[in-house]
Amino acid sequence: MLQNIKQLYGTALAATDGAIGHVKDLYFDDKTWVIRYLVVDTGSWLTGRLVLLSPHAFGKWDQYEKTLHVKLPKKQIEDSPSIESHQPLSRQYEIDYYQYYGLPAYWDGGGMWGLAGFPVVGPSSKDLLEAPQYHHRADKHLQSTHAVNGYQILTVDGAIGTVSGFMVDDKSWAIRELVVETGHWYAGKEILISPAKVTRINYQDSSVSVNLTKADIQHTAENHLVHTHAEKKAVATFPTQ
Repeated sequence: MLQNIKQLYGTALAATDGAIGHVKDLYFDDKTWVIRYLVVDTGSWLTGRLVLLSPHAFGKWDQYEKTLHVKLPKKQIEDSPSIESHQPLSRQYEIDYYQYYGLPAYWDGGGMWGLAGFPVVGPSSKDLLEAPQYHHRADKHLQSTHAVNGYQILTVDGAIGTVSGFMVDDKSWAIRELVVETGHWYAGKEILISPAKVTRINYQDSSVSVNLTKADIQHTAENHLVHTHAEKKAVATFPTQ
């Protein structure tokens, strides 16, 4: 099922033995368009500390109770490798993280999650244990979903609106659509654009370029209107092909 991850921000997190805080942000891979980590604000539990959780650990997402269940005990999360929120994640940190949890590395194999299409727990990669050291190398493809919210969408013939969310598959945690608020250009309607249409994310000028024209968007919107139950806004979906 597709869910808008903006509904996750602020969601409570419950480990197997108690509350651990709430969702502060998510990191996605802007090459494969998959959510790799959830950033947890631990609140009064681990005051002043942020921790990361991989979708491997995600259990049921109860939207009615606004709680995401995590299949880990609090002590294991507390003892996990620490991060500093103002620095990009290094590959060395990720290696340490995946070794700590005994997880297969998502970069090891041809699937979305390494050897699989879903974040399933399996044997850890042997290559992880033999990996070279990368203490000073950040993973440039890991980006904050919270930071990209508000980025301007640029078609080949002009701006059409801003990113207002991401639709994700809650099984594979792949980003299937970018949610775009069109503002005055298209009567304030929301449209969905496939990541396959994205040609570049410019983090310097806060923009996302797509290989669509304004006419493409208008034509698709007129032929693929869908009314959401929650917001009653028109949504146009751009297919990947």
